[in-house]
Amino acid sequence: MTPSATRTVYLDCDTGVDDSLALAYLLADPATDLVGIGTVSGNCSAAQGARNTLDLLALAGRGTIPVAVGAHDPLAHPYDGGVPHIHGANGVGNVELPTADIEPRGGSAAELLIALSHEHAGELSIVTIGPMTNIALALRLDPTLPTRVKDLTIMGGAALVAGNVTPVAEANIWNDPEAASESIAADWDVTLVPLDITLENVLEESHREALENAGHPFVSALGRILDFYFDFYVDFYGRRASALHDPLATAIAVGGITPTNAPRVNVIVDTTDGPGRGQTICDLRGQRLGPVDQPGANCRVVLATDKPLAPLLVQSLLDYPATVDAS
Repeated sequence: MTPSATRTVYLDCDTGVDDSLALAYLLADPATDLVGIGTVSGNCSAAQGARNTLDLLALAGRGTIPVAVGAHDPLAHPYDGGVPHIHGANGVGNVELPTADIEPRGGSAAELLIALSHEHAGELSIVTIGPMTNIALALRLDPTLPTRVKDLTIMGGAALVAGNVTPVAEANIWNDPEAASESIAADWDVTLVPLDITLENVLEESHREALENAGHPFVSALGRILDFYFDFYVDFYGRRASALHDPLATAIAVGGITPTNAPRVNVIVDTTDGPGRGQTICDLRGQRLGPVDQPGANCRVVLATDKPLAPLLVQSLLDYPATVDAS
């Protein structure tokens, strides 16, 4: 842990393009101690995600952070192969990263999470930016897990906007609705960062070019990785740009971005096999005059924040130290 670190974080991810930016944000934040990472199948397979994560950590000078491979398949169906048309065949925009001389640790991501929850009891924040299969498996292995976790931040869902996989479902939730349902229903402090706000936070081509030209091998690699992702978003934004889904969730989790409209409301996930499968049903009744928390609700839904993420993210990466103490 760095001397100034004040937040202890476990990251669960399916390391594709925006996951890479989220990882970078956590590594660049001097107040965050990233103590472990688990990977899950989503943008790419869990094994590929672990390889991407290890290679990025090595480029960043942080290769000692433990990485565990998590679930390959969602709880209720086989893995569908990911989204190579969005994140590239390897999950990181088809960029060939230098292969790090480090391997995932033994044991599953769920087991790593449980071990870290004991080591950092009461202080551990979980940030999940992929399907929540590993979180649900950890809860099944140890139902007391929430008693040792400070909070859980989720990139996922769509509260008042359309989904991005179906008319109502966002990708992380839709890929494993059963896991999302179990994770959100558990007795811990949950923050849901849905498409409503992530799609409003946009990284522009000028930002990408600044990263690619930064000179630091890690930061420049992020700029190259984004190139493929930007092509996908041209039809969405009408220009080369990208949404900041996963980085926004991490920034909110560690306090870089502050929610200004985030009512604590009841949220359930549709796990049926009908057209609503994967929908996050957020009870946002009674919110017209301002945020209103519902009694007993454990999940706050972020609908607005204090500032845009892109400038903060880019500056933090451009300031990334030339050398990092990997210890």
